[in-house]
Formats: sequence, structure tokens, C-alpha cells
Amino acid sequence: MKNKNIILSRLVALFLMISLSSCHDKLDEQEGQLNTGDLDYTDTEEMINPLIGAYHEFATRGWEEPLLLGVRGDDVNAGGLGDQQQFADTDRYNYSRDYWMYNSLWNVHYNDIINMNTAILQIENFQEFAEGNDIERGDQYIAEIMVLRAWFHFNLARVWEDVFIITSNQPEAEIEEGPSSKAEVMQFISEQMDLAIPNLPDARPNERTDVPGGVTQYTAYAIKALAEQELENYQAVADATGEIINSGKFSLYPDFYQLFKKPGELSDESLLEMQYSDYGSGTGDDAFYGEFDVFGPENWTPVRENASPGWGFYEPSIKFIEFMLDRDETVRLETSVLFTDRGINELREAGNTDLPAFVSNVTPSGDIINDFSRALFSSGKHYLPSVQLTDQRNRYSAGKNMIVIRYAEILLMYAEAVTRGASATAIPADEAVNMVRERADLQPVSGVTSEDVMDEKFAELAMEWGIRYYDMIRLDNYGELSYGGRTFSAEDEYLPYPQAQVDALPLEATAVDRNTVMNKVLFELN
Repeated sequence: MKNKNIILSRLVALFLMISLSSCHDKLDEQEGQLNTGDLDYTDTEEMINPLIGAYHEFATRGWEEPLLLGVRGDDVNAGGLGDQQQFADTDRYNYSRDYWMYNSLWNVHYNDIINMNTAILQIENFQEFAEGNDIERGDQYIAEIMVLRAWFHFNLARVWEDVFIITSNQPEAEIEEGPSSKAEVMQFISEQMDLAIPNLPDARPNERTDVPGGVTQYTAYAIKALAEQELENYQAVADATGEIINSGKFSLYPDFYQLFKKPGELSDESLLEMQYSDYGSGTGDDAFYGEFDVFGPENWTPVRENASPGWGFYEPSIKFIEFMLDRDETVRLETSVLFTDRGINELREAGNTDLPAFVSNVTPSGDIINDFSRALFSSGKHYLPSVQLTDQRNRYSAGKNMIVIRYAEILLMYAEAVTRGASATAIPADEAVNMVRERADLQPVSGVTSEDVMDEKFAELAMEWGIRYYDMIRLDNYGELSYGGRTFSAEDEYLPYPQAQVDALPLEATAVDRNTVMNKVLFELN
């Protein structure tokens, strides 16, 4: 029993350690940081501050997080070798539990979950002194944070399968209960969204005036649909996405290229978006930027002088490019891929001799993508044209927002659910697919199958948050992930628990046998 108590003490120490930078210490406001010790809970006008702090936590991502979440699909390759060999190994399904990126993703996501829980507790403190509409306002703020918290749990379960569900900022009891299965996490998310939806605004995120771009009912429906999709409960997917479609509030942004640039920010297509800005100022240290450097080419000749290049860590795969060429894609291919001359030559040598004119190392915005050592291509969805940078701001893609969930994905999730046997709750599957194809300047199709929808998702959503990879492992489509010299099997679906967590937590370090590990360890110590 003494050993058991030691283990539990280590668990608590770890989670308290990773929560040191939580909302308990400081909250973000547009003009700086607010000490929560200065909060007067009797002043309900300040109740929005924990919510703003939660949104700040949500948007404050380490550069390694989107890379690790997205690199394993057949749409993306890790750029080069160099100082991140284990990142390249991960892309090839050779996992090292000692790799710092794994531990960082785990720690930062759980840190943010605990921050969210602290923000909820702070709002509840305000509600003790609130009356009337202020109580309802607090319920809405809590519901918004529940949605953000669900997104973190969603990522963790997709990466590691069995993970902890944490709903407090003192999670000793939750940790003692052990990790939950992926299915349990997804069910938890779905049920949490059911609780949140009635308290959220019936609006698009860009219709909100209190927190422009903030979470609404439809963001929660989208998170619920994503969780139910992981459970392969396709009727629930059709029901949730049908609510979004039937609302009539969302539409596809007409210009696919500009959707991922400044003009497309907080468009009618966006359901969840990380927002960044330098507030239009070319000087000062109050700019809040996303970590886009990792996605950009190492060498370019920008239209706007002194605009910095990127790091070259994230490369669209030749497999994806050839898939798009075979489909005669223009709009989506030109948007999704930044080409180098070296990459174009590689395509030609692979037999793609009749390349369309837009396959060029000059982007539609005039920036020239020069050859660089790490990769043949870069992601166009993470690229902000140099001419759209604020004057005197030179960082790669500085101030660009990052879209997390958009209406095109909702339409294609709905179509997939219907083609897999769900009853239609909104429009026909053909119509949902053709709405997406029309923007891509492709001809309409009829009688779409599940395979057709998956191809459309590949074309539309490549390079976005690992959507392609998680679709393929959900469907056990290992053949698609076995490409470019890679061989994928069921044992490769989930990352091993980080060694640092194995040392501190009773977790299995392999990617195979991870069921009820904590209970097993505690039983053996008893």
C-alpha cells in the first residue's frame, strides 16, 4: 500500500507541475495580462475575463503540436532530417517514446485542460454573486470553455487511444481512476456537447459581438459530430452535422485560395478558428502570432522585402500531388501546395510530364519559392502572402489565423455518414459533396459512394490537423498509409506514451497493449 501511495503522489505532483502556467495565475486580455488575484468576484462585469483567458490558452499552441497531430497522413511528409530526425521517423511510423515532441503534446494539452477547468471554477465564483441574466451569461461562458476543453481531449484520445478525462483543476481522484478508453473519451465529449449546446448562442462564430469568432451551438455540434464519427456512430454524425446544415447560417467562402489568407478570416465557413493579430501595428511587442514558421519554405524571394522564410518541416506528399493532378484539380492544388523547381522536376521524373501551367514556384500572390534542402514542397494552407503582412512585420505568416473546423468538413462528414447508412437529416449526400466540388471548379457528381466522399475529403482537407490520417485509421485503410516506402499496420495507429509520463504515471509504453494499465499496476502493487 505504501508503494501505491507513492505512485499516486507522483501522479498528483506531475499534474500540479504542468498546471503552473494556468489561468489561475494569469488571464489574457487584448491589452495585456490580468492577475486573477485582482478579480473581484462580486463585480460580474469581470466575469468575461476567465473566458478570454481560456480562448488565449486555446490559441497558444506550441509549434510542435499541429506538426505532430498532422504529420502521419499520406497527404504530408516530415520535411528533411537535420535536427528533428525523430520527427521524420514518426512520419514513417517508427516511434520513440523518448522523443520530446510526444511529451510536449501530452503536457501542453493537459496543461490547457486544467487551465480550462480553472477558468470554469472562476466563472462559478462570479455566479455566486450574480443575478438574472448574469447567471445565464456565466452558464454560456462555461459552455464555451467545455467545448474548447473537449477539443483537447479529442486530440489526446486520437493520438494515444486511452487517456485521462480531467474535469477539475485538482485531478487526484480522476487520475486514480485511471485512463479511459478512446470510446469512453469520445462518448464523454459527445455528452458534454449535449450539455453545452442549450447554453450557447444560436449563431455563427462571426456573428458574435461579445467575443467575435467565439464558440456557438454549431461549434459544439461539430465537436459532437467529430466524436461520434470516431465511434462510427454515423446516424449521430448525420444528426449533428444536419443541425449545422439546416441552420442555414453557414456557407463556403467563395475563394478557396483566400480562405486561408487574411480575407478569409472568420468567414461564414468557420466554426472554430484560432485567432492571431498584431492589431495592424508594425511595431510593439503586443502582437499575438500563431506558430506558422515551421510550415513555411526555408528559402523564398518574397514580394515584400525582408519577409522571413519558414523552417521547412511540413511537406505535402508527392502522393497527394499526383492524386490531385489525376483529378484535374486546379483551385485546391494551387492553394494547398507551394512548389519548388526541385519539386517540379521530381514530379516530372516520376512521370508527370504534362504539368499544368499553375504548377510553378511562383505563388498566385507573386512570392517565389526557391529550392531548399529540407523539402520539395511546402503547405500553401499555412502560407500568408508576404504582401498581406502588416508593414514592418516580417515573421512568416505573421498574424494569420488558423482554421480548426470549417463548413466544408461538416458537409463531407455529413455525406460520408449518409453513404455509410445513416438516414439523411438535411440535404442529399450528392448535394453536400457537390457544394464542395463547385467551389473547386469541378463538375457535379451523382450517386456518390463512401469511397467518393473519402476522395473528396482527401482533396479538400489535406494538410489540416491530420484529418486524413485519422480517417484512414478509423476505416482500417492501412494500404493508403503504406506509401513512399512506408509500411503501416494496426500496431502503428497510436503513439506510445511518452517515456516521461511512463516514469511518472502508470501507463503502458507500447502502442499495442494499453487497456486498463493503471488498474493493473495498482492491483499488482496492492
